[in-house]
Amino acid sequence: MFQSKKDIVYVILAGIFITNAVVAELIGGKLIHVGPYVMSVGILPWPIVFITTDLINEYFGEKGVKKLSLITASLIAYTFVLLFFALKIPAVVGQGLVSDNQFNGVFGQSMWIIVGSITAFLVSQLIDVSIFHFFKNKTGNKMIWLRSTGSTVISQLFDSFIVLGIAFWMTGKMTTEVFIASAFTGYFVKLIIAILMTPLIYLGHSLIEKYIHGK
Repeated sequence: MFQSKKDIVYVILAGIFITNAVVAELIGGKLIHVGPYVMSVGILPWPIVFITTDLINEYFGEKGVKKLSLITASLIAYTFVLLFFALKIPAVVGQGLVSDNQFNGVFGQSMWIIVGSITAFLVSQLIDVSIFHFFKNKTGNKMIWLRSTGSTVISQLFDSFIVLGIAFWMTGKMTTEVFIASAFTGYFVKLIIAILMTPLIYLGHSLIEKYIHGK
């Protein structure tokens, strides 16, 4: 079924990537406080997406990431289509069962949140892959941390503003002041987590090299 060990690595990384991206979108409608500021809880799975994006970039190139990003965006849209129909079907009424209100409260995200999420995902991924390969062309196989962190620093700035801008600011759910503060809060949280997880990039490289090349 698989032609090589590299194919298996791609499937594993793609599975991790897609799972975390879809989960992030499903839980993204919940806003939490970070000190005095507001942030989407959907940010939490994104550092794993950063790591898998960088590893796929490293071993499968720009085409590998772009193809997977388009597939993931399609699967996110498919997930929301299924949820749309699930929301329309009445639930069984009974003690201890999930009611329509409870189900809708969890999964009934607005269309603008869905549009904002998918748009932000695609834009940030395309920016990430371009910057990653810009740094890689400049540094070769050295300074893995630079291309990994550098691409995340820039791409996630766009992601943070696009998703909140479309989903909450344009719809009037957030004032401009809250929107800017929330976007920067989410951005800095993602950035801090991404920096702290930089050693996992090196660990991932090491494990993949040992698996593929026996090094």
